[in-house]
Amino acid sequence: MVLVIVLVAGTFGVQALTSARTFQFFGGLTDRVDTSAKVVALTFDDGPHPAGTRPLLDELARAQVPATFYLIGQDMAKHPELTKAIVAAGHELGNHTYSHERMVFVTPAFVAGEIERTDQLIRDAGYRGEITFRPPNGKKLLTLPSYLDDHDRRTIMWDVEPNTDPEVDASASRIADFTVSNVRPGSIILLHGMYAGRAETRRAVGPIVNRLKAEGYRFVTVGELLTYQGK
Repeated sequence: MVLVIVLVAGTFGVQALTSARTFQFFGGLTDRVDTSAKVVALTFDDGPHPAGTRPLLDELARAQVPATFYLIGQDMAKHPELTKAIVAAGHELGNHTYSHERMVFVTPAFVAGEIERTDQLIRDAGYRGEITFRPPNGKKLLTLPSYLDDHDRRTIMWDVEPNTDPEVDASASRIADFTVSNVRPGSIILLHGMYAGRAETRRAVGPIVNRLKAEGYRFVTVGELLTYQGK
């Protein structure tokens, strides 16, 4: 196994491997679900933060769709009332580590602490469903996937991410256009919508939902989306 890892790393480069959306050395990884059903998961990373959490929840309530929130432990510790508000609104909570440090070249103890502290904060907020996990910036290499595999947990990535391109990210209409044009059955959409500088992303949520619904898509949580694999 060690020789295989060295060869793969040498061929593709460590940087490319740590950022790969569809590959990791251990355990399960999902960037989208292979399905013919027109279902899609809307996910939000980071936070919760006072600048945008409640406006985002209001927008999702108007759109009448569920979402999955990958939250940072230290932000939940600062704003427990916002975490509880997300739970009360019926959304799914996921683990995005405690400190949002890149989970590459870290120790097993560091990984365990980052994940387990955040899991506990999610439970303290009243969430009782399955807690899926998404690595900060999508970065992972050996230690993190090994921990997740040992604990029967899957790495959740994404296949649609409009916020990465600065030109797309500059306006709500471009964010919506990019998202709608790139979604396919089983897609996982990644948005960053809770911080102060993300007003355009929040404004894009309604148009994204309306346009995809018009195309026949139904919005589900990540946990529900996983049940569509192969269907």
